[in-house]
Amino acid sequence: MSPGLRLIPVPATRQPLSLLTVDRAVADLRRGQPVVIQGPAGSAAVAVAAEGAVARRLDGLRSMAQSEPDLVVTARRGAVLGLCGGSLKVMVLKVSGGLTPELVRDLSDPRSNVTVPLPFSVTCQEAPAHGCASAAIKLCKTARLLPASAIAEVRDPDAADLAQWAARRNLFLVDAGDVFQYDHIAAQFLTPVGEARVPLQGAEQTRIIAFRPQDGGLEHLALVFGSPTAEAPVLTRLHSECFTGDLLGSLRCDCGDQLRGAIQEINGRGDGGVLLYLAQEGRGIGLVNKLRAYTLQDNGFDTVDANEQLGFDADERVYLPAAQMLRHLGFSRVRLLTNNPAKVDGLMRCGISVEERVPHTFPSNQHNEVYLRTKVDRGGHFA
Repeated sequence: MSPGLRLIPVPATRQPLSLLTVDRAVADLRRGQPVVIQGPAGSAAVAVAAEGAVARRLDGLRSMAQSEPDLVVTARRGAVLGLCGGSLKVMVLKVSGGLTPELVRDLSDPRSNVTVPLPFSVTCQEAPAHGCASAAIKLCKTARLLPASAIAEVRDPDAADLAQWAARRNLFLVDAGDVFQYDHIAAQFLTPVGEARVPLQGAEQTRIIAFRPQDGGLEHLALVFGSPTAEAPVLTRLHSECFTGDLLGSLRCDCGDQLRGAIQEINGRGDGGVLLYLAQEGRGIGLVNKLRAYTLQDNGFDTVDANEQLGFDADERVYLPAAQMLRHLGFSRVRLLTNNPAKVDGLMRCGISVEERVPHTFPSNQHNEVYLRTKVDRGGHFA
């Protein structure tokens, strides 16, 4: 080796670092802190979640970026506001006179009293699919916040070295490309971190295996009943966690019935099976947003419309973690216990062969009959 030279070890892939940077950015947004997003072709922006866009944060964005903040929302929310159709993904809203915390709330939160048409001037434009604005929305969704962000394009001439510029302002810098790859990489790096035999009522031969992504994010659980083998398609249930239904016995949904019914069904078959308990509360929007959707449902919206009022798609779940967990357990062929064809399609797109759909229905009650009917009429579920 030449004098004065030294070897510096570098990782073979930056994917683990990519997970950690997105996780840190998500944590900052949840705390109401702004983050710097580096986009393609030298673009950059400072963003704060709409829920954290208080006056001092908006003033800070103006001062640091040297530009006027805009509000970024999903096309679903834009359609609710009467500003566009639902075909676009992300919209940038420019408010005449500039953003205020009150305007951010009115435009992003359906619980505000704003009326349509809007009583103030707003222009909108489509955001680039992989730019800073779209990355800000993805970060907010990953953080389980309202999918809306105040964002200011960085125009400070001192920001040529963006990393140093962000560091001097104590802001965390995240790359937009890492944001868009997060779901795929997080699933790829799921690792079993704990396992135990947990006898359940009616299913005493049960093992629970906890899977955690490398960034330390939320764990997914695999419940393995009996001793299933890969020689035949394994009976499998994908169950998204539901705090209100699974734990509290809420009558607003049928999740508790589905969970307990699946355990009974899989265990009762005799040849074993798997239930994947996925950390995707509220079809992927999180518990807080699910509670917000419940409030909207009490005001007359069905479950699909309530999600769209909030700015979400009707179903935000991804099935990459489920596919990765099944592969780790040694299964690539399943008989899927579900009435939701989207689960069948989603799992098959992730490389798992769904060789049979096994029906999974339960009686309604006076509190969830509209919810269940909506899943059939608008969600495409089998009755």
